[in-house]
Amino acid sequence: MFKKKASLISLALVLLLSVVLSACGSNEGGKSSNASNEEAAVQSDGTIDASKLDPVKLKMYLIGPNQKDLPKVQEEINKYLTEKINATIEINMIDWGDYSQRMQVITSSGENYDIAFTSSWAFDYLPNVSKGAFKPLNDLLDKYGKGIKEELDPRFLEGTKVNGVNYGVPANKELAQQFVWRFNKKYLDKYKLDISKVTTLEDLEPLLKTIKDNEPADITPLAVPKTFKPYLPVAYPLGDEIPIAMYLDTKDFKFINILESPELKSALTTMRKYYTAGYLREDVATLEGIDNIKTGKWLVDREITQPYAELGWSRNAGYDIVTRPMQDPVIYTSSAAGSMMAISAYSKNPERAMMFLNLLNTDVKLRNMIQYGLEGVHYKKLEDPYIEDMPAMQENYAMPGFALGNMYLTYLHEGEPKDKWEAFKKFNSSAVVAPTFGFNFNTDPVKTEVAAITNVAKEFIPALYTGSVDPGEYLQKAEQKFKDAGIDKVIAEAQKQFDEWKAQNK
Repeated sequence: MFKKKASLISLALVLLLSVVLSACGSNEGGKSSNASNEEAAVQSDGTIDASKLDPVKLKMYLIGPNQKDLPKVQEEINKYLTEKINATIEINMIDWGDYSQRMQVITSSGENYDIAFTSSWAFDYLPNVSKGAFKPLNDLLDKYGKGIKEELDPRFLEGTKVNGVNYGVPANKELAQQFVWRFNKKYLDKYKLDISKVTTLEDLEPLLKTIKDNEPADITPLAVPKTFKPYLPVAYPLGDEIPIAMYLDTKDFKFINILESPELKSALTTMRKYYTAGYLREDVATLEGIDNIKTGKWLVDREITQPYAELGWSRNAGYDIVTRPMQDPVIYTSSAAGSMMAISAYSKNPERAMMFLNLLNTDVKLRNMIQYGLEGVHYKKLEDPYIEDMPAMQENYAMPGFALGNMYLTYLHEGEPKDKWEAFKKFNSSAVVAPTFGFNFNTDPVKTEVAAITNVAKEFIPALYTGSVDPGEYLQKAEQKFKDAGIDKVIAEAQKQFDEWKAQNK
C-alpha cells in the first residue's frame, strides 16, 4: 500500500515538474504561453483577427501628470481595443519628476506590467536594457509590428539597437536635434531688438543688457534652470551630464574630457560674466525648473526645436514666441531614443503588447484618442485634419503627445500648416549624422567609475555651467575631482568599445 502511494506521489511530482518546465519553455525568447494563438490571429495582410484571441488586460505606465478624465477616455479606448485586438489597457500616469525613480522601484519589484515609456532622459533606456528590464523586440516587431517598421524612419530603430537588438519602439517624430534660442517676442518688439544674427551665447549680450537695464528685477533676461548646458558641437556617449564627448567634425574619432576643451572654457567665462551682471536668477544653480513660459517674465531661454515649434509654444503660452537656431540639426543616438515605448521583461502578454504598440503607431483613431481624448468633449473636429481644443482638454485631459507614439498620425490645430509632418520628414532628412550615431556605450565594465563621476557631476556641473561660481577657481577643482573618480578610465573604455563598434559598422 505504501509503495502504491509513493508511486502515485512520484507520478504527481513528475507531472507537476513537466508542467513547470513546459511553462518555462513557453516563455523562451520572450514568448507568452499562448503565443501560438497570437500568431494564428495574424492575417496575411498583417491585420489581426480578434475573434481568434483570448481577452487580455494590459498595463501601461506613461510619463506626465495624472489626468482627471483619463478613466473616461480609457473606457472608450478599451472598447476600441477589444474590437481590434481583444484587449483592454490600464493606463497609469507618473508625474515628470517622479517617473524615473518610481519606474525603477516598479521594475525592481518584478511587477507584472506590460508597457512603459522610456527614453534617453527619463527611465533611461540604455541602463535599463543592461539590467534586463525590457524584452528584446526584434521577433515581436517582425510578427506583430510590421506597421511600425513601415511607418518609422529606419534610422530610429537602427540608432536604438543595443548589440543588434531593439528593446524599444521609438516615437515617429523629429529624429534630428536642433537647439534654438527662444525669445519672448513682446520684449523684442518693445525694444526693437534684432535677433537675425544671434547664434552663439556671446551674441546674446546686448539683448540681455537691454532687458536688465530697462525692465523690473523680476524680468529674467536669460531664463534657464540648473540643467542648462552651454551648446558645444559634440556628441555625448553618456549624456551631457557627463563631460565626455566627441567632436561632430572629428577626424580622429577620439573621445575627450570636454572640461579641458577651449570651447567649454570660453562658454564658462561668458556664463560667469552673465551671472555676475544679473542676467540669470541668483538661485539658478538650484532651480529644478523655471516657470518663465507661464509667467511671461523673460526674454530668452534655450530649447530643442522641431518644425513649426514656435506655433505650439505660442499657443500654449498665450503669447508670441519666436526662435533663432544655434546650430544645424544633428542626428544623435540620444535623439533617436528621445521618446520610446518598451515591453517589460515581466510582461505575460508581449505579443498583445506589441499588437497594441503597432496600433498606436498605425491607427489614426486610437492615436488621436489617447492624445486628445474624446471628440465633442475634449476637442471639436474642424475641417480635416484640424481640431480645436475645448476647455475640458486643458483642464482635464492634457496629455504629453510626444510620448504617445507616431506623431505623424495626430490632428493639427488651427493655424498649423497642413505640411507640418512633411516638414518633419524634410527636417530629419536634412540633418547631419553624428559620428557616434548608433553607438550605445555599455557602462558595465566601468559602472563604479560612472557612478562616481555622476556624483561629481551633480556636485560641480550645475554651478559651473550656469556661471554661479568662478570657473577660474572651480574648473580646476572639478577636473581633479573627475580624474579622482575615474573619468580617464571611462574615456578609455568608451574609446575601446567605440573602436570595436566602428570596425563592425563601417
